[in-house]
Amino acid sequence: MFRATRPLFTALKASTGLTGLAVHPNPLPALRQTLESTLETLSTIPVHSVYRQATTTITQRKLGILDRADGNLSAVEKEIDQGQIEEVLKAAEDELSLARKMIEWKAWESLAEEPVPGQFDYFGKTTSPS
Repeated sequence: MFRATRPLFTALKASTGLTGLAVHPNPLPALRQTLESTLETLSTIPVHSVYRQATTTITQRKLGILDRADGNLSAVEKEIDQGQIEEVLKAAEDELSLARKMIEWKAWESLAEEPVPGQFDYFGKTTSPS
């Protein structure tokens, strides 16, 4: 079966078909760099942070997919299953941006003030001790 190499694929793909999302000329190295930057940023968040744990796991999974795909763009898109590679790259960039904001916000620290009783009760489920 025909396996598109990146230059041929780029020549064939003129548009993502998504408004505001252009075709990236070399998305796999850009995705790898973004994911590695995310892991580096996450390493500055305390280990006990649930956000760090979850995001590190997801990011490492995506890096593993990139490693196994060995440059096969279609395989990466299929296994990550988040749409076109440009969409995956955009999501990775957004996650990196969020990780930097989480550091700024220090989201792992306790609240400055105790929440009002019932503040985090939703749909009849209580989170406050009874």
